Amino acid sequence: MPRYVACLFAVLTAVASASGAAAADVKVMISAGFFGVYEELGPAFEKSTGHKLVTTRGPSVGDSPEAIPTRLSHGEEADVVIMDGVGVDLLEQKDLTRPGSRVPLAESFIGMVVRAGQPKPDISTMDALRKTLLAAKSIAYSDSSSGTYLSTIGFKKLGVADEISGKTRKVRGPPSGEPVAAVVARGEAEIGFQQVPELIHVPGIDFVGTVPSEVQPPTLYVGALPKNSQQPDAAIALLHFLSSADVAAVITKAGMRPLPPH
Repeated sequence: MPRYVACLFAVLTAVASASGAAAADVKVMISAGFFGVYEELGPAFEKSTGHKLVTTRGPSVGDSPEAIPTRLSHGEEADVVIMDGVGVDLLEQKDLTRPGSRVPLAESFIGMVVRAGQPKPDISTMDALRKTLLAAKSIAYSDSSSGTYLSTIGFKKLGVADEISGKTRKVRGPPSGEPVAAVVARGEAEIGFQQVPELIHVPGIDFVGTVPSEVQPPTLYVGALPKNSQQPDAAIALLHFLSSADVAAVITKAGMRPLPPH
């Protein structure tokens, strides 16, 4: 049993007492980046509070019909969303979230992988990353925020957008798709880019590192309540738990940086 379990139980007991909410089904829409943390901690939240988490997965942004902003825009119901901040920005612009409900959870970074056993290219500087991209035979990136950023901004900053356009591949993520790292592990792409927590736990790959700060957009995973949330007290209790200092070890293990508790 992990050491932090006792601390988590204490936090959950406090959260459950503070919320005062009767046991409820809590509809959670969540993107892949924070899913590992949520999957590990969710059962403890359910056991302590009596709430049941009903989970729907989808990317934070993008043109997939499974994308969380698309789902909510089409009237799909959720009590809480957990996704990257760009996605929540879109929801706020469309007036789909409750004002003031945003809760920062963790900081994440774009990283790169190669197939297990293959040489790890240098990506430590802008020039090194540029050379790696030009030399690669095939490049994969996600259909969510990290891939959208790289394909529309990052590759242009590096001055290679036109040169690599014919060898890039956008990968649809869960639930109907898969992580970019899975494509690389099968040898269908030589290198792949995605948020670190979506890369490092996929078998068959070697993690190379994060991209340089010049092409590293600030990425926060956050939680927020949609306007149609039917269980706001339980949703707030979940976000308070996931943003508490006692879950920092789980967040770090998942490949993200914990934030100061709010």
